[in-house]
Amino acid sequence: MIIDAWAQHPTLRHAQSPIFESLRRWTKTKAPTEAPPVSSTIAAMDAASVDKALICAWQAPGQDLISNDEVAGFVAEYPDRLVGVGSVDISKPMQAVREVRRCVDELGFKAIRVLPWLCELPPTDRRFYPVYTACCDAGVPFCTQIGHTGPLMPSEVGRPIYLDQVALDFPELVIVGGHIGYPWTDEAIAVATKHENVYIDTSAYTVHRYPQALVEYMRGHGRHKVLFGSNYPMIEPARALDGLAQLGLDDEVCGLFLNGNARRVFGLDGGT
Repeated sequence: MIIDAWAQHPTLRHAQSPIFESLRRWTKTKAPTEAPPVSSTIAAMDAASVDKALICAWQAPGQDLISNDEVAGFVAEYPDRLVGVGSVDISKPMQAVREVRRCVDELGFKAIRVLPWLCELPPTDRRFYPVYTACCDAGVPFCTQIGHTGPLMPSEVGRPIYLDQVALDFPELVIVGGHIGYPWTDEAIAVATKHENVYIDTSAYTVHRYPQALVEYMRGHGRHKVLFGSNYPMIEPARALDGLAQLGLDDEVCGLFLNGNARRVFGLDGGT
């Protein structure tokens, strides 16, 4: 079984957003002119034998690129394959708290994701704290981005070390830092090692680009701490997984990386 911990099914607003222009020079693709059907995301999953993908909303102050209700609609089309991850506008604290509750209680989402670079604020900013409290109350992980930004936005807010303070202030909060924290992967590993409830996912990176320190961490005491993610549609899951066998992971580590850790962290059926 394979679970993709970070993917999106893009709306046309999301796919055409100018903030992704810098990424298109890497992917050598043009912005689409029509919204892709949800079946296209399922087809990409099938090509990589991915059983489930956590697909997320994209929300920031003044931006609603993929709404929570749109994600809920995508999940409703393929409830056995897609798992919803909500997002909120941290500039409106009480609205954000209510939206976290709605995402979990009404929409059945398994996590909340907010990207610091979209807000241009580090995760230690006071505006994040009501969301952390709401996630703790709802019993769902808080997901975020760590590392530099592909879009041409400041990267400093993605320093993994910021999560150290968040984890100290909210020891009950499960935190998943996506995009491996590069070029501060050592920071990400240090924070995940220090805090029981901090995890790393590999989204936005192909196997060939994993830093050696991360691979060693996965082989050793970090085997329960790293989750597979693709960041689809930026990277197709088949491409993200290509070369996995070359990492030399044993069967236990490979199983934890591809599904066991995600099942446990996100409370999916069968998690241990």
